[in-house]
Amino acid sequence: QVQLVESGGGLVQAGGSLRLSCAASGRTFSSYAMGWFRQAPGKEREFVAAINWSGGTTYYAGSMKGRFTVSRDNAKNTVYLQMNSLKPEDTAVYYCAAKARDGGYFYTTPYDYWGQGTQVTVSS
Repeated sequence: QVQLVESGGGLVQAGGSLRLSCAASGRTFSSYAMGWFRQAPGKEREFVAAINWSGGTTYYAGSMKGRFTVSRDNAKNTVYLQMNSLKPEDTAVYYCAAKARDGGYFYTTPYDYWGQGTQVTVSS
């Protein structure tokens, strides 16, 4: 069992930055791939970024590439999402998720555990 708790969301002006954190419980954190997803009001949850168990491989949605950076610290059981050059369209609830198996990073179904989410609001 893995419990995930996101933090770091808030209100920021367009062009600003935020760093989200996702703290995981359990001793097996380093064996899980981690993903970040977001969901805006009235829209489906969408993939943002993911990182494999070691941190050696990362994946990004096209619109986030170059602006967002996903990283992890297995010693701290934490995954991060650094978000720069934020736009109003980045406004959403951001969720982290953990998956035990490789592959399927871009889809919600393969993920086994989810956090409760943290709100990010970008004002214009």
